[in-house]
Amino acid sequence: MSDRFNSPELFFSENSPYARICRMALRERGLSAQVKETVTALRDPQAVVLPHNPTGRVPALLLPDGTTLTETTLILQWLDQQGSVPAIMPVDPKDIAAYGRVLGLLDGIAVWNRELRRPEDERSPSVLKLEAVRANRIADALERDVVGGAYAKLDMGALALLTVLGYTERRHRAWSWRTGHEALEQWFDAHSNRPSFRETIPPVQA
Repeated sequence: MSDRFNSPELFFSENSPYARICRMALRERGLSAQVKETVTALRDPQAVVLPHNPTGRVPALLLPDGTTLTETTLILQWLDQQGSVPAIMPVDPKDIAAYGRVLGLLDGIAVWNRELRRPEDERSPSVLKLEAVRANRIADALERDVVGGAYAKLDMGALALLTVLGYTERRHRAWSWRTGHEALEQWFDAHSNRPSFRETIPPVQA
């Protein structure tokens, strides 16, 4: 049997915010030494992740028995079952809703960013407008959430929020989320010094 199956292996792209959430969770749960992290290309017929995840998407977690978990939340649930550190997947409905809201923002940003990568004459003005309005609307809600005490404890919602806000500043500078969101800005600046955040910073968008 290949050495690959001796321990779990997390395939990721440095630029994927979805994978970064899982990589931060690895560190917060003290599992970095138990899970191998492997960078893979995306949209490449030779990508090393393809034999294990035919969608070619990341994150993808290859388990010792050959099973591959995909999708961020499913991987986070598996990570929460490992080790002795208290679980950080939210269980309270309000905290689950807070986590879901951040994922909704991230999904919209991904669509927006993908549209911006098209040649300018192929971009859809209606899609760009929709995602900008959506992002601002969610940011306003997140501002109210933070003022009300949400994301105060370290859980997956907080990790996801750190990730999406950090991603926009390095990879999606078409949107300035800090404008008009003082509480959210203060929250981000206070939490972005965590080692798990600093160790997984993606490259700056060229």
